Amino acid sequence: MRRSLPAAAALAVALLLTGCTQQGFSSPGDGGTTVGGTGVEEWQHPTTDPIAFSGPTVDGSTFDSKDYRGQVLVVNFWYAGCGPCQSESPTLTSLAAKYKGKGVQFVGVDVRDEAGEAKPFEQKYGVPYPSILDQANHGAVELAFAGSIQPNATPTTLVLDKQGRVTARMLGQADPSILATLIDSAKSGRDA
Repeated sequence: MRRSLPAAAALAVALLLTGCTQQGFSSPGDGGTTVGGTGVEEWQHPTTDPIAFSGPTVDGSTFDSKDYRGQVLVVNFWYAGCGPCQSESPTLTSLAAKYKGKGVQFVGVDVRDEAGEAKPFEQKYGVPYPSILDQANHGAVELAFAGSIQPNATPTTLVLDKQGRVTARMLGQADPSILATLIDSAKSGRDA
């Protein structure tokens, strides 16, 4: 009986640790560039159709991706209890400020929380962009990406070009210089 307690504790720790990590890595296999060991992929020629999604936000309004066609859209999947999500928040906040008014819109997709849990997170980290409450939205944002390039981890950041096609995916905590490079690539319209 005593041996089973340490095994159960180890299993519980393993399950907690995987809650904020990569859950799988599916690639469309179109010759995209993978940055070795980083969980980053970029596609020079996006293979997805334009992806549209919408949903209720933490502040009670509605976000609709169609309102931002013609801009690069940076979509970050997160939830308040995720340690890497907390750690990357200053990076995302800083980049959102850097690109404000420059044809780039950031949006969060909270995959687990209700407004009461998400709002304190946004206030604590000074998040300047809207976040969709996807649980209240029956997972509609995650489903919008299911047929193309799935998030596959929390956190994950996707970059969509001006037409709404996925050009890059970063699994795990966002690296500021890599994400800025991915945004700039999408802005340059390599495959416009």
